[in-house]
Amino acid sequence: MPMEDDEMDKLDDMASVSDFDPISGNIPATKVEITVSCRNLLDKDTFSKSDPMCVLYTQGIETKQWREFGRTEVIDNTLNPEFVRKFILDYFFEEKQNLRLDMYDVDSKSPDLTKHDFLGQCFCTLGEIVGSPGSRLEKPLMMGAYTLHSRTGKPMPSVSNGGIPGKKCGTIILSAEELGNCRDVATMQFCANKLDKKDFFGKSDPFMVFYRSNEDGTFTICHKTEVVKNTLNPVWQSFCIPVRALCNGDYDRTIKVEVYDWDRDGSHDFIGEFTTSYRELARGQSQFNVYEVINPKKKMKKKKYVNSGTVTLLSFSVESEHTFLDYIKGGTQINFTVAIDFTASNGNPSQSTSLHYMNPYQMNAYAMALKAVGEIIQDYDSDKMFPALGFGAKIPPDGRVSHEFPLNGNSDNPYCNGIEGILEAYHRSLKTVQLYGPTNFAPVVNHVANYAAAVQDGSQYFVLLIITDGVISDMAQTKEAIVNAAKLPMSIIIVGVGQAEFDAMVELDGDDIRISSRGKLAERDIVQFVPFRDYIDRTGNHVLSMARLAKDVLAEIPDQFISYMKARGIKPNPAPPPYTPPGHTLQTQI
Repeated sequence: MPMEDDEMDKLDDMASVSDFDPISGNIPATKVEITVSCRNLLDKDTFSKSDPMCVLYTQGIETKQWREFGRTEVIDNTLNPEFVRKFILDYFFEEKQNLRLDMYDVDSKSPDLTKHDFLGQCFCTLGEIVGSPGSRLEKPLMMGAYTLHSRTGKPMPSVSNGGIPGKKCGTIILSAEELGNCRDVATMQFCANKLDKKDFFGKSDPFMVFYRSNEDGTFTICHKTEVVKNTLNPVWQSFCIPVRALCNGDYDRTIKVEVYDWDRDGSHDFIGEFTTSYRELARGQSQFNVYEVINPKKKMKKKKYVNSGTVTLLSFSVESEHTFLDYIKGGTQINFTVAIDFTASNGNPSQSTSLHYMNPYQMNAYAMALKAVGEIIQDYDSDKMFPALGFGAKIPPDGRVSHEFPLNGNSDNPYCNGIEGILEAYHRSLKTVQLYGPTNFAPVVNHVANYAAAVQDGSQYFVLLIITDGVISDMAQTKEAIVNAAKLPMSIIIVGVGQAEFDAMVELDGDDIRISSRGKLAERDIVQFVPFRDYIDRTGNHVLSMARLAKDVLAEIPDQFISYMKARGIKPNPAPPPYTPPGHTLQTQI
């Protein structure tokens, strides 16, 4: 049946219905509330104690400029303030969110910070706060303003504010708490009865599209059901949807549901619509949740028009969904392992054309990829000790080819101290091993999987970063290793460096087609592949290149993490109680 003009207009807005992903498209970033307190601040006032205030700065990923984010209240006459005013930040696991906190003794009502006495500052990342035990981080306040080193990005002291760079002047305590936004997930199922017949040679192929209303009167798509073929009385499968996506926490907000007859060419026929709300749906199966499907144009044209069928809610349930931060706050540790490609196709490390060439003035692609990803993940590992492996090289003393040798040369203890320790071990390995081949991934995947298999209670999660330059040699074995690893608390990040074709890597990344081995599908998608060349900044800004890379390759980790925990029915441990100093009382706000 041909579509009417107003129906065509409606469906113009549905061009992206088929590839819509409600979870990634509609849920806002998690918000984290930061609470600030200090101990033993400098006393800048002659006849009383300091009147402290904290100023938070965030750093732009691209510009690296510090921007003032907000200020706490001023608390009179104390060296141990407990600030009541919080900082609320959007939290992204995949980004390194640099923070700077400056403390001042406020001497007047002037907003100009130069009019007040500087008490010290600290640098940290939001991930560092969240990843600390109990999401509570203590750091010394340092005197003197700082700038960031142009190459390393680390804070460097510079004399200003009358302070002595490097002088400790008290302690700052930062606590993070995820805001209690609605984290419920609703599961519901619908059926319909006597829908309008739209197909000339058959019945209809109905599906439903859900929209939540916005404050400006517009609607945002939030779910689309599957199509049920050739029926006027469809029963759709039950589906889960975050309550935030459905109504953004407003239980009385209008939810509009449109019913369509699917057509292969995309010109779906509009059957009708109805409206409801989360509060109504939450009543469950009842006479209140049987909806008449109305086609407004038909209703205007036909006096005897009743409806275009009915839709009935068959079942409704809701449960609270645990987040990545719930598990981190409950003590789950992220274990990071790196595996670096030492095959001969990288080129002789002593020559500038090699991907392993150590330029004294600039990190190579391997080092940049390792630093970009590692500096974020390290905030979630308490001991900061990371296994670092190489593959595809002949190693001393006998020159045998190895596909899982420790970069530090110690098979009994392949752990390196922090990201800098991994980089040092990587540089040393380049001087002692002979680049060779082939490019085998399965041994390092199985290496980490063996550790992950031993700890499946939710207390640890493993992330393997593989950095490689070329075509994989053991595709069948690697597929089998990944399918087996998908059952474990484990994710794999593959970063391709250089200009090779990485078609095989795309196959391992199961975003479009879930990877399989010997007819067995992977239980989860645990691989994320990206070619580093896609992230290189054309102006030569390597800090920006690294930030872009880290953002993309780490973005899937929280969802992969949650998918494992949900599949195993593992709930997070309760977070430890907040720390309260003995005998301490809260300072009052002025």
